[in-house]
Amino acid sequence: MSSPTPPLDVFTENPYLNHPGLSLIEGEVLWEYAKLAQNLKLLKQKTRSLTEKPDTALLARLRVLENKMGLILTLFKASVWGVINEQNVAE
Repeated sequence: MSSPTPPLDVFTENPYLNHPGLSLIEGEVLWEYAKLAQNLKLLKQKTRSLTEKPDTALLARLRVLENKMGLILTLFKASVWGVINEQNVAE
């Protein structure tokens, strides 16, 4: 049994609508599976294109964030050290 080849516009046209071997509900279920399969193919293409090349803009923004986080960590350590010294002086 050969399945019909889904058209490119599987999201708008049910390729199983007038199939003689399928009931109406079976055609609808197969259409939903065809749309799901097409969505998964599109998702696979998008994720593949995202993982194949580095995102230079994202890398640049992450470098800036990394520098800021280093500065914040340094300031936090200095403030904790200041609080500890104040407690030692007060005692």
